Amino acid sequence: MDETRGQAEWRRWLVEHASKFLLFARQRTRSEADAQDLVQEAVVQAAKRRGEDTPPPPALVFATIHRRAIDLARREGRRARRELVAMETAQEPWFDTSVEDRERARLIQDAMSKLPETYREVITLKMWGGLTFAEIASALGIPANTAASRYRYALQELRKLMKEVFT
Repeated sequence: MDETRGQAEWRRWLVEHASKFLLFARQRTRSEADAQDLVQEAVVQAAKRRGEDTPPPPALVFATIHRRAIDLARREGRRARRELVAMETAQEPWFDTSVEDRERARLIQDAMSKLPETYREVITLKMWGGLTFAEIASALGIPANTAASRYRYALQELRKLMKEVFT
């Protein structure tokens, strides 16, 4: 299939300007993929703006890349702020407590957070998950006796930590 005159003009225009557009976009983005996306979106938007079959002026494409890069940075900034807020609010208490029990729950939560992860997961599965040692062993891929001993050691450690708090 023969290339039409318009297609040939676009091809020549892209060969001449694409690397310049990409260099400009790279300076305004954090990744190569974002820069390539910006260039593609800017060329399409600029071409639609002109409403002609001929390539748009390079200045229009550069201006479009610039505006789109600002929009991208704002979106990423808003997303990053939302994620930070979500991380901060994700630290909800581990227990459903009444007003009178909040201090005790906080103390227990602090003590639990000081336990090694292996103890903490066994305590959580046993006490709040209601699992047997056999079920805990299956869930964690450990022997049932290991689950039972981790539970016992975790309770001893919790008692020690709580004793330090209340003395």
